[in-house]
Amino acid sequence: MKFRLLPLTVSLAAVFTASAQAQSLAQLYEAAKGYDASFKAAQSQFQANLAKAEQAKAAMRPTVGLGSAISEANFDNRTSSNADQRFGTRSATFSASQPLYRPANQATYAQGLKQLDLAQAQLKTAEQDLIVRVSQAYFEVLTAQESLAFVKAQKTAVSEQLAAAKRNFEVGTSTITDTREAQARFDLVTAQEIATENDLRVKKLALDQLVGTKDAQPVAIRAGANLQQIASGDVESWVQQASAQNPNIALARTGLEVAQLETEKAKAGHLPTLDLTASYGMTRYQGDASASRTNNNTAVIGLSFNLPLYAGHATQNRIQETLALEEKARQDLEAAQRNVAQATRTAFFGVQSGLGQVKALEAAEASSQSALDANKLGYQVGVRINIDVLNSQSQLFQTKRDLTKARYDVLLGQLRLRQAAGVLKAEDVQNVGALLQK
Repeated sequence: MKFRLLPLTVSLAAVFTASAQAQSLAQLYEAAKGYDASFKAAQSQFQANLAKAEQAKAAMRPTVGLGSAISEANFDNRTSSNADQRFGTRSATFSASQPLYRPANQATYAQGLKQLDLAQAQLKTAEQDLIVRVSQAYFEVLTAQESLAFVKAQKTAVSEQLAAAKRNFEVGTSTITDTREAQARFDLVTAQEIATENDLRVKKLALDQLVGTKDAQPVAIRAGANLQQIASGDVESWVQQASAQNPNIALARTGLEVAQLETEKAKAGHLPTLDLTASYGMTRYQGDASASRTNNNTAVIGLSFNLPLYAGHATQNRIQETLALEEKARQDLEAAQRNVAQATRTAFFGVQSGLGQVKALEAAEASSQSALDANKLGYQVGVRINIDVLNSQSQLFQTKRDLTKARYDVLLGQLRLRQAAGVLKAEDVQNVGALLQK
């Protein structure tokens, strides 16, 4: 009696007929950058922050204004023979002011410069988040594809086992139990196939929606890819990188600096201000009484000094408010540092655990294959029953599915580790792509 089993390293190309050429992870990431609404919103926010930073420079620059006025007057003088006189006035004023000493404006200017740091950190966060989201959707499709391939291969194997059980029952070498067990396993695998097909359909829709393409075709991991090469360093070195480069920490640190500058602005409420002012005005008269009035031009230049004396305790209370907000920002920074350190350690140990799982599952795959071969031989010589073969087949295919998922989890985990450390870049997508087939 011969049993034929499809090769367990099923080629996805033989199972799925792709309507489009397969796209690499880097290609789909670039497509997502031009399509994903969240990332495009982050880019717009980046431009807005840059403009906001430029606005702060106005506090240190001069202000210039031009004003004009037109008026008509009717003068009624009842003691004069010329009792009714009318005249018009035309005036224009050009004025300018340059701050010389305004501590609050200087703090506002410094806060504006911090907007550049905030903008860069926020955009970096959005870029890293997009890389992880695209990679996760990409690997989920690959995992679902290979799971479906394994289910189909298992269905074929169970179908052959069912056909063999029926033949053996017909010739009287086995009982009806073998046939019913094989039929039950076949029905179960059929149900799994339906569920896996739907899961793949949903995962592909999610990837298509993220990258803005139709029927995206990810590239599967290259056979024999060495995942051990992606792990390097120790956990504390990763934590140190995260402390220095994680954008969430940078955001919190910049938030503290902005809060400190806000306190300086509040304290400036007690300080004097000094401005350089200049103006030039022209007045022209028109009408019946213009002859008795003289047109004039006036130029003025001077210094404007102001010293606050009492503001109803508004300044003191404002200082108390900003000091409390400064302490809040300091605690936010501390919380961000702790959370990032914890996330980095979790991601690092997750990658290490994933690598260990891959190694263990590779050994389990070889063991399951040997167990299946032994059970098939035992079934042929009559020392094993049909359910032993079916269980061995199920164990082997489940191990293969777990191994495939573990490999993609390691790749995604490495990207998440680099994200936690704040060093995730588009080049890392290329490095992951090197482990995938072309």
